[in-house]
Amino acid sequence: QVQLVESGGGSVQAGGSLRLSCAVSGYTYSVYYMECMAWFRQAPGKEREGVAVIYTSGGSTYYADSAEGRFTISLDDAKNMMLLQMNSLKPEDTAMYYCAADPRACGARWWLYAYKYWGQGTLVTVSS
Repeated sequence: QVQLVESGGGSVQAGGSLRLSCAVSGYTYSVYYMECMAWFRQAPGKEREGVAVIYTSGGSTYYADSAEGRFTISLDDAKNMMLLQMNSLKPEDTAMYYCAADPRACGARWWLYAYKYWGQGTLVTVSS
């Protein structure tokens, strides 16, 4: 049974930084079992949206316009985790952040239903 567990959320002031982690667990499963991994977020009253995507084989990364230049998605092989480094945070970044993963190739990488596995989310609050 694959599980994704996020951590690292919290409250910061605008301009601050946070690093989110997504741990992949389950018998024999590792981040490289997942071909496509991503971070999504959902702000109150809004739809869930993609923030960043990483192709685990090859390491290609993709970012939403709102995250480009401020956020960095990466893999920590040793810890079997996916990371999201978030810098220069803005109040509009306030949301629940979700880790998503799928063992198939990244097709429609910004489409929620392209991902089979989801974490429970970690809350990020940015104050002005």
